[in-house]
Formats: sequence, structure tokens, C-alpha cells
Amino acid sequence: MSRVVITGLGVVSPVGHATNEYWTSLVAGRSGLAQATLGTSAQATGKLVGEVKNFDPAAHFDQPALLDRVSQFAVVAAREALAQSGLKLDDELAERTAAIVGTGSGGFTTIDDSFHRVYAEGAKRVHPLTIPKMMVSAAASQVSLFLGIKGPAFAVSSACASATHAIGQAFHMVRSGSATCAFAGGTEASITFGTMKGWEAMRIMSTDTCRPFSRNRNGMIIGEGAAIVVLEAFDHASARGANILAEVTGFGMSADARDLTAPDPGGMARAITAALADARIAADQVDYVNAHGTGTTLNDAAETAAMHKAFGPHARKLAVSSTKSMVGHALGAAGALELVAAIMAIREGVVPPTMNYLEPDPDCDLDYVPNEARRMKVGTALSNSFAFGGLNAVLAVRQFTG
Repeated sequence: MSRVVITGLGVVSPVGHATNEYWTSLVAGRSGLAQATLGTSAQATGKLVGEVKNFDPAAHFDQPALLDRVSQFAVVAAREALAQSGLKLDDELAERTAAIVGTGSGGFTTIDDSFHRVYAEGAKRVHPLTIPKMMVSAAASQVSLFLGIKGPAFAVSSACASATHAIGQAFHMVRSGSATCAFAGGTEASITFGTMKGWEAMRIMSTDTCRPFSRNRNGMIIGEGAAIVVLEAFDHASARGANILAEVTGFGMSADARDLTAPDPGGMARAITAALADARIAADQVDYVNAHGTGTTLNDAAETAAMHKAFGPHARKLAVSSTKSMVGHALGAAGALELVAAIMAIREGVVPPTMNYLEPDPDCDLDYVPNEARRMKVGTALSNSFAFGGLNAVLAVRQFTG
């Protein structure tokens, strides 16, 4: 079994189109939540969204119309991760490298535009590449195409746990030796008229802003973006003198088997415990948890209860924060964006804050690093993802010490 390390990070987010911009904004508590401007989605809601503004596809692609926005984000993030990793994907390594990209919706901009043309405008035909652009696996395929990755390439779709499941599968592949390297993460771009109407119908959208774990929290805010990380077998990374950013040590999964939308603390706790067991670490060795923290009443209380169950007395010593308070809930991309935040917290010795926090809630009684980043040593961190359908996934990462 190989040790698995991270050698590259790439991000496209509402608070920055590259990893350093994203991280600097998180530490500063800068919000990317604002009114929607994307096409007809702006007419769908008066609520805030975590939109990636000022993203110019023409600056990244010769023929941007051939890719849905969701794939554009993934490729741009993957290119940044590749550049930082310093990998040279020649034929031999390309065949030993995987591309695994999670997404909850796939090319929903293409779907929404096509439906509008057919149903609202009475169009007789749609773009000839509608199906290749909208399919859930499109982003994984495009990352493979643009980077020249010739090993296993596939999509993972498990709602809001998609990216974490994708990275976890990549971790298993590299650790087992079935791949030498993997580009894994998540991408989402579903801020459209149709999807916003769907989310509003569930009545879980915030009326003001995202306040994870705060007493007056009243809902989530939809976001978008992408994050890709490069996972690499330690021996391979060491032999080429790579700059190792962190080490992935464990991955845990569970299913609630209980309810399609209501979270179950027991299922969440099982995933956390499984990640700790896989990493072979005790609960009291964890310093920081980047929480799922959506800002909904039920989710935040359930996640808090799960951490009490999984960590016991150590739960009150954890630093816990939700970066969704600044970028919104990027759905299938959320876990990857949050893993990058956890890795940067380890590297920089700074925990990003939970913004918009007003006052404690009796059901949320942990240390949520409210409103201001905290400088502290982070040796080991977890990244939690808990999705609709009761699909739970947790990654454990630690500081690389050789």
C-alpha cells in the first residue's frame, strides 16, 4: 500500500479564479455571495448566490462553446493543479494517471438553455453537441482530453458528496497501486433559471445570507466552481523531487438508509469514524474540521451531533468552520473546494472562519471559529461532505513530515 500525497491544487471559485486568490479571500473572510447575473437565473430569484463572476471562457479555450461551463471550470482548475505539481504527463505516466471528477448535475447550463429553446422559443433543433456537453461525465472527459490523461477517467455523482467521493476513489486507486497519479475533485455550474426554481421550491434557501451554525441561520445559498487536486504515490513524488503539499491518510463513507433529504447524525458519525480508522489515528489527533455546514437548521444541528458522537470529549477542542459562509454551497464541487481549504490550513497554520455568525445555538455548541480566521497549528484535518440521499463521505489529511 502506497502513501498518498498531494502535489497540486487548482481552484475556480466565487472568491478567486486560482488557489491563492481563493485562500486569501477565505482567510480575509471575503464573501463571494451576491445577486445572480447569469442569464435568466437572475430573474429566477432575488436571493444571493455564490456565482463565479468575471470568468471569461475565451481566455482559456480556443472554442469555449464546445464545453459547458461545468467542464470549463474543471479544466481550468486541473490545468492549475498540473502546473503546480510539475508533472510531465508523457505516454507512460499518462497511462498510469486517473481523472476522476465529481458533479451533482453535469452540464446544467446546456440543459437549461436547450429546454428554454425548445419549450419557450419553439426551436426545432438545439446545438448538435448538446448531449456531449450536458452528460455528467463530460467534465472528467474534458480534463482527460485537455491534459492528455490516458488512465481511468470517469465521473462520480453523489449529490453534495460527489467531489469527496471522487477524491476518495482516487486515493484508493493510488494507495493500492492501480494508479500512480490522479487528478480528482469536483465541479458544478447549475445556477440557472430551472435549478434555482427547484431549490426555492424546497424552502431551504436563505432569506438573507449563509450563517452556518449560528442561532438565526435560515438556509443555504447555492454556489458554483471547481477544485481539482493531484494525488500521487509518495515514492513517485519523492523520486522526482516534487513539492509535497500534504498527505491524504484516510477516507470514510456511509449511507444513512433513512431519508432522502433529512440528515442523520448516526450516518455522519459513521463516516467520520471510518475515516479516522482508515487513517489509523485517534479522534484526539484531529485539530481542524472543515464542516459540511450548509446553514440549514437541520444539517448544522445534525453535523454537530455527529461530531460529538464521533469525537467524544475531544469535539469541544476542535476548530470547526464552514467556508460555505463565503462561497455558498457548490454542491458536487463543495467537497473539493473544502479539501483545498483544509490543506491550506495545514500548510499556512491558519483556520478560515465561519462568517456571518451572530450568536450560539444550543444545538450547535462547538468552536466554529466565528467571523475571524485563527492562527493555529493544524497537523491533521478532516473535510466533511454529507449529501441528500444520506450519502456521507469524509477525507483525512495531515501535514507532510517526510
